[in-house]
Amino acid sequence: MTDPHLPLDFGVPADLERLRHDLRAWLADHPLPERPVDEPLPVFLHRWHRRLHSGGWVGLDVPREYGGRGMTALHQVAVSDELGACGAPGVPRIGYLAHALIEFGSQEQRRRLLPRMLSGDDVWCQGFSEPGAGSDLAGMNTFAERRPEGHYVVNGQKLWTSYAQYSSLCLLLARTDRTAPARTSVSAFVLPLDRPGVTVRPLRAANGDDEFCELFLDDVRLEESERIGAEGDGWPLAMTTVAYERNALDTGHLSKYGQLIERLRRAAHERRGTLPDGLLSDIGRCVVDYRVLVAHARRRTAERLAGQPAGPESSVDKLLMTRAEQRLYETALKVFPEELHEGGGEVLGDYFYSRAASVYGGTSQIQRNIIAKRLLRLPADRRA
Repeated sequence: MTDPHLPLDFGVPADLERLRHDLRAWLADHPLPERPVDEPLPVFLHRWHRRLHSGGWVGLDVPREYGGRGMTALHQVAVSDELGACGAPGVPRIGYLAHALIEFGSQEQRRRLLPRMLSGDDVWCQGFSEPGAGSDLAGMNTFAERRPEGHYVVNGQKLWTSYAQYSSLCLLLARTDRTAPARTSVSAFVLPLDRPGVTVRPLRAANGDDEFCELFLDDVRLEESERIGAEGDGWPLAMTTVAYERNALDTGHLSKYGQLIERLRRAAHERRGTLPDGLLSDIGRCVVDYRVLVAHARRRTAERLAGQPAGPESSVDKLLMTRAEQRLYETALKVFPEELHEGGGEVLGDYFYSRAASVYGGTSQIQRNIIAKRLLRLPADRRA
């Protein structure tokens, strides 16, 4: 578990500690599998996904009729916390997709799609961003034309689609009205990636990873039954999806942060008198950042338990997470410069990935705009 001075407990249900105990016992009997050197990370994570599901640790807060365990967000948070604390990969990040389907999908879609999503039988990706519409989804141009026969024909391009080359289904956003504003003209679809007309092209990043892909759609046929919700429901579905994606409930990350924080605290104590005052102050700021994130995670958990859906407040979480993550790994590299040698250690890899935190999932600038408009209700033409 995390350092006792920085507890990540969320209290309440009497069965919560039993759940944690059961998971620890299960992990002892089902340790993290070895990853062959030549195995792509998504393939390894999918094997881990299937193993977690076999133990009943995926979809705890999804109703039983859709393949979950019918428990609460608090139980899923506890599982994520335990996995993060023991250094294992977390529960697959499909909760935000699952909740979008629960809220907007038909009963038939929920019963057909959710059990296979939770089990890993279907691997999903997210087709939102485009070359001219990244964080600003209102600028998307992908168009789904409804034909008289009742089906749709989709043309367009998606960008930054994570691990599409390893996925079987895509949650796709496309306009179904060329003239109406985005809030009423965007619809959502389930896109099988083996459908004729779909081309997936991985993008090789500077560090050699191929996490992101381009997605080309040329006269792709989608049936009306593959639309999620009514025409025009795509915008609220997208806002629901990104709100769950951005909130502070991924406590597997918080547990990992807590372990590095404790390592920094030990270094500050053991190297007292040798670390510069400025660096000690940076460590202190990291501790404060972490405590703030834990407080937000507790608050978001309480909101979920009360039945409150994720909303624009998650933009605050996203900004805080970005600041905390970037400062934490930047500080860690200063305290542990040996991580820079011999090809770099885990902290160096996490540092490089943290630099993108202010871009993926909606840029920090977009999050500030959301906070200004939807939380603070500032007029659009307000000047500083």
